[in-house]
Amino acid sequence: MPGSGRIRHAGLAAKVVSAEAATAHIRHGDTVGMSGFTGAGYPKAVPQALARRITAAHEAGEPFRVNVWTGASTAPELDGALAAADGIELRLPYQSDPVSRQKINDGLMEYIDVHLSHVAQLAWEGFLGPLDVAVVEVSAVTEEGHLVPSSSIGNNKTWLDRADRVILEVNSWQSAELDGMHDVYYGTALPPARRPIPLLSPGDRIGVPHLRVAPEKVVAVVETDSPDRNTGFAPPDDTARRIAGHLIEFLEHEVSCGRLPDGLLPLQSGVGNVANAVLAGLQDSRFEQLTAYTEVIQDGMLDLLRSGKLALASATAFSLSPTAVADFNANARDFRDRIVLRPQEISNHPEIVRRLGVLAMNGMIEADVYGNVNSTHLMGSRIQNGIGGSGDFARNAYISFFLTPSTAKDGAISAIVPMVSHVDHTEHDVHVVVTEHGLADLRGLAPRRRAQVVIDRCAAPEYRPMLADYLARAQAGAFGRHTPHLLGEALSWHTRYLETGSMQPR
Repeated sequence: MPGSGRIRHAGLAAKVVSAEAATAHIRHGDTVGMSGFTGAGYPKAVPQALARRITAAHEAGEPFRVNVWTGASTAPELDGALAAADGIELRLPYQSDPVSRQKINDGLMEYIDVHLSHVAQLAWEGFLGPLDVAVVEVSAVTEEGHLVPSSSIGNNKTWLDRADRVILEVNSWQSAELDGMHDVYYGTALPPARRPIPLLSPGDRIGVPHLRVAPEKVVAVVETDSPDRNTGFAPPDDTARRIAGHLIEFLEHEVSCGRLPDGLLPLQSGVGNVANAVLAGLQDSRFEQLTAYTEVIQDGMLDLLRSGKLALASATAFSLSPTAVADFNANARDFRDRIVLRPQEISNHPEIVRRLGVLAMNGMIEADVYGNVNSTHLMGSRIQNGIGGSGDFARNAYISFFLTPSTAKDGAISAIVPMVSHVDHTEHDVHVVVTEHGLADLRGLAPRRRAQVVIDRCAAPEYRPMLADYLARAQAGAFGRHTPHLLGEALSWHTRYLETGSMQPR
């Protein structure tokens, strides 16, 4: 909405135009870096105006497609609108939009699934090609021309630095109290100039509160007053509560054994109802003065901050339900000193994750009996969302947990299978598997022992006899005995579902 008072730099205020006019700076074949991470901080107006322009071009028989880079997933106004207009040639590094997903799985859109911590480096290395335009949402522009980030940072620093042309969306819906919550670190570099990142604890501030951009690169500024489209979380059901209970009991055991301190180590939690249930379970636990070094702050983490259970949280974005968003915007000042939002190359940085000893809790689609995890593909070939940041954290965590209900599709699919149909996280990066039936601690176990523990503690009871039978026959008849597999039969569970609609034999 023009005249919001959020643009305090005279030169940039003079560049305010409509979203439609701003899209004139985006051309067919351009690569566009857009802000946005888990439905927070994405541009609201320019992508929709661009989608309308692309549709008009197609109706006139003219080609118009662009490559889209973001921080992570966005929302229907961006991914959905551009995909529906058949306007995206290539997408990276992560998406969760149903229209985009269908286009990708139909072979109509190229998609590169990338570890989130790697994207900025790939852009700087030049492997992804040039970045023509950056379209970045901010919450304000200071008198000096510095940019106050909005509800996510993601890859915005890199987009603003690398792009030839910059379009800013200044969103007055975002709380003015966000100013001061961000920590933008400008000390990263490519080898051989790379230096250690001086972050020693989750709450350290090592950068500056604002993003920088050369004013002459800004070709248009669009004013908006539009909410983020974060999705709600379902209340924890019995399955989610049982998963949370097993995990919290395990953490208490690790503390009692002296392997974790009383206040645990920094927490990382993936997005979703099960992860949110774990955070809700921590609310009622005996743990105090917790910290988080994660990529997203969701409802459960905000509740922990409010109660004082969580002393501080570092992330790159919010992923809040509409109710939690309203609460946060009304009370952002109260959270400002206990939340740090960073670029995702820092929030997900493998060396920092390893050094801080993060406890990583992520969801999955399926795990096999040896502990390999598939978090991205259905039946081996159909992409669901992407690996996101789970690989950044799992490979480098002090303890890496993967959580899932034991079955899907009303029991037709077992989440514990002989062999995963796609591998995102190998057995070497998976320490603990948790379902509603129990928890398998795989640390220090050789493959055959891991398999027995996973079957006994994590598989649904109706699938345990089938898995045990498979394992016994594999141990007797496999080519090798270290990680015994009957290769054809191991994958037959997936083909059986595709043929009959159930992994159970008929």
